[in-house]
Amino acid sequence: MSPNGKDGSKSKAPERKGAARLREKRKDRVERKKRLKELRKLKEEKRAARAVAVAAMAAAVAPAVEKSNERQKPATMQSTTGDTEKQRRKVIDALERDVEELSRLSAPTGEQTAEIERVRSEIQELKMEFYRHLGPWQRVQLARHPQRPYTDDFIRILFEDFSEIHGDRNFSDDAALITGFAKFHGRPVMIVGSQKGRDIKQRLVRNFGQAKPEGYRKAIRAMKLAAKFGKPILVFVDTPGAYPGVDAEERGQAEAIARNLLEMSRLPVPVIVTITGEGGSGGALAVAVGDKIFMLENSVYSVISPEGCATIMWRDAGKAEVAAEALKITANDLMDLKLIDGIVPEPEGGAHFNHEATAAALDPFLSLALDELTKLTPNQLLDQRYEKFRRMGQFFA
Repeated sequence: MSPNGKDGSKSKAPERKGAARLREKRKDRVERKKRLKELRKLKEEKRAARAVAVAAMAAAVAPAVEKSNERQKPATMQSTTGDTEKQRRKVIDALERDVEELSRLSAPTGEQTAEIERVRSEIQELKMEFYRHLGPWQRVQLARHPQRPYTDDFIRILFEDFSEIHGDRNFSDDAALITGFAKFHGRPVMIVGSQKGRDIKQRLVRNFGQAKPEGYRKAIRAMKLAAKFGKPILVFVDTPGAYPGVDAEERGQAEAIARNLLEMSRLPVPVIVTITGEGGSGGALAVAVGDKIFMLENSVYSVISPEGCATIMWRDAGKAEVAAEALKITANDLMDLKLIDGIVPEPEGGAHFNHEATAAALDPFLSLALDELTKLTPNQLLDQRYEKFRRMGQFFA
């Protein structure tokens, strides 16, 4: 039969498919190199922009010029920085997808394996730099990440023999707050913590982590029970704030929060608080009057959300990024202001990537704090707690 006949065309079909696959692989390789080149360019541009900004600030001597620069900075520099961060995040995500696709190859060659490892090392370096220089607004987004570890995750990893306490003995049980006894390295403790929920069904049950009056009354009931038996209290906070609904107001939301502040200030047992995600407004403070207050690296703690602040100050919730910068809500800011006692490092990429590593990082903070506080008498604890909160904000006087 002629080579141009039916049999000849069949024999050439596999060759065409093989050539097409090679072309696709070459195309993918070229695109990856292009993305890496773009990312390096973005990095260089950002470094250059920082250098220019530092030089400009150093050159500014006149007070009038400095004030003018400060007024213009939030509107110009932050928007540019935000766009750059989004581009870098997109490029990193694209590179991670490429690595996943390459890793699925059944029998990668030596050249392909070397390329996979090279891209992986590039991604690790870029992610480390990306998360090291996050701004306040980016940390707010991480603090709200739906996969961050919640109270039930810390209970599962760090504690044993957890026995939950339900209800406030007055109205109902609030699922937005978890309370109960457990053992921490063999030591009985009381746990009180916020719980948001992973999917929409859980979030509705947990009311998105926003407690109602019965939640705060349940929390203080559990804390008083711990005080009665002389057991330390460990609190985990991750809430956007107290629930602002009409039903909550009808049942005395403000009174319940105020009552908690009063009662927690005079509990004669150690109280250790950890802000694990969002520490929002009085809803967070209602369970956060403690002898030691720690924050996860990418958590936030504030009297108001950035969106709420922007709405009040500028009548524009879109300026939340500017508000986040002004509010000083990150762990580093609050450590500088001496409002917290320690920052718990998160695993690379954030706590949502590795719950076990996050809990392992928190473990020594809790252990050392318990060892330190349990040596104090009840009167020493109360005096130290009183002085701690009296010192807050004195630099404004």
